[in-house]
Amino acid sequence: MSNSVPYLDLRPQHKPLKKEILAAIEKAIDNSNFILGPDVDAFEQEFAAYCGSKYAVALDSGTSAMHLALAVLDLKPGDEVITTPFTFAATAWAISYIGAKPVFVDIDKSTFNIDPEKIEAAITKRTKVIMPVHLYGHPCDMDPIVDICNSHNLYLVEDAAQSHGARYKGQPIGSFGNATGYSFYPTKNLGACGEAGALTTNELAIYERARSLRSHGSKKRYYHDEVGYNYRMHAFQAIILRIKLKKLAEWTEDRLRTVAHYNQLLSTEFLSQYLTLPTEAPWAESVYHLYTLKTPHRDKLAQYLQENNIGFSNHYPLPLHLQPCYKSLKYKVGDFPVAEKTANEVINIP
Repeated sequence: MSNSVPYLDLRPQHKPLKKEILAAIEKAIDNSNFILGPDVDAFEQEFAAYCGSKYAVALDSGTSAMHLALAVLDLKPGDEVITTPFTFAATAWAISYIGAKPVFVDIDKSTFNIDPEKIEAAITKRTKVIMPVHLYGHPCDMDPIVDICNSHNLYLVEDAAQSHGARYKGQPIGSFGNATGYSFYPTKNLGACGEAGALTTNELAIYERARSLRSHGSKKRYYHDEVGYNYRMHAFQAIILRIKLKKLAEWTEDRLRTVAHYNQLLSTEFLSQYLTLPTEAPWAESVYHLYTLKTPHRDKLAQYLQENNIGFSNHYPLPLHLQPCYKSLKYKVGDFPVAEKTANEVINIP
């Protein structure tokens, strides 16, 4: 309907950039640069600088980025990676792809991120990595997580798929761990026109190995040091991301203004009985990938929005520990009560 409010409409973002994007793509076609190449190299440098990291490796998806972030650490089957059950499945896929075991820890009820106070109880002699997820654009509480990694000699891998530009105590997220994975899925704050992702790191050895692994385990064409993957970024996506990256700070400010407007409109005495608005921890600079409400009356709110042609979504309705694909881990309802309650109450509005 003409008076409907879509949950997400990317057309207004692309319309003013269309001529610039098409001209850049036409140039790439004329030069026949399609896979990796100078545009990908340039994007890697620009994105690394944006993230406050020394290196970036451009990839074909955020899932590939998380996979390589763990693959470069040489984990063995049976090793354990501690993460959150309240995230998109690709976080856990990365752990499963390398034959390791996801070990879930409950979340903080305010930020929806992994609760640092519950991590140490989950550490065993098989634990090798802690993998926090900066969910919905809000940073995790990194100081205690870094301290735990240091005291237990564990790797730290950040999942920043939803948090391009977020900061923790003024420091860019993605600059705390050994490696960080980003997604440029079209709906992200920095989105490609298709699938794309990146790995960032400050460690030269991780950077060089990730570059090799993304391209069939090869540093020199037709010579393969190890079994690798075809995770290379297409040049067209790098072209689009370079153009969009220049606008990202402006778009983030637009998001924050929208958040402030939402907060003003929804902070009424009446609505406070039914809705919990997003909260931002005092040490956090969130980029609000999503504006997430929490209410025990979610189904009624969803029905109201639907009846009034207002789009909405639910990220994520079933925590990972209860997903059928992880039945073998033998988790059960009640193991992570905060995550389970949150999954039943959150709803995202346009």
